[in-house]
Amino acid sequence: MPPPSLSSASPCPCGRLSSGRAPLPYAQCCGRYLDHWDASPAPDAESLMRSRYTAFVRGDAGYLRATWAPEHRPASVAFDPGVRWLGLEVRSHRTTGPDRAEVEFVARQRDAGGRAHRLHERSRFVREGGRWFYVDGEFPRG
Repeated sequence: MPPPSLSSASPCPCGRLSSGRAPLPYAQCCGRYLDHWDASPAPDAESLMRSRYTAFVRGDAGYLRATWAPEHRPASVAFDPGVRWLGLEVRSHRTTGPDRAEVEFVARQRDAGGRAHRLHERSRFVREGGRWFYVDGEFPRG
């Protein structure tokens, strides 16, 4: 089943704001990466991480696999039925080398039973052939 589409004018699920502090529309934010993977790769690790969050919101396993570093890419991506993603907070992003970066974030979700959960991760990214890829992540304490 194809991932659900978002209206190009809908606020992007990743929560990125414009310089005027207004939510960016999906088409001007993550949509350009998810909907045009071949022509428009994410320009930096934070943008890739935000677009991967949006792919989780949409249930877009193809995009998630395509943006995973090949040596760490799973054979498939499964989604928990009934999960509702509630928001994303990017806590930090930093370059760790010429083609490496880290992004720390907290993603909130509610499971099918109504329980709220937080995913706090420090993700590592690598740039290969001009594209950023998710490598792996660790779960910091606190």
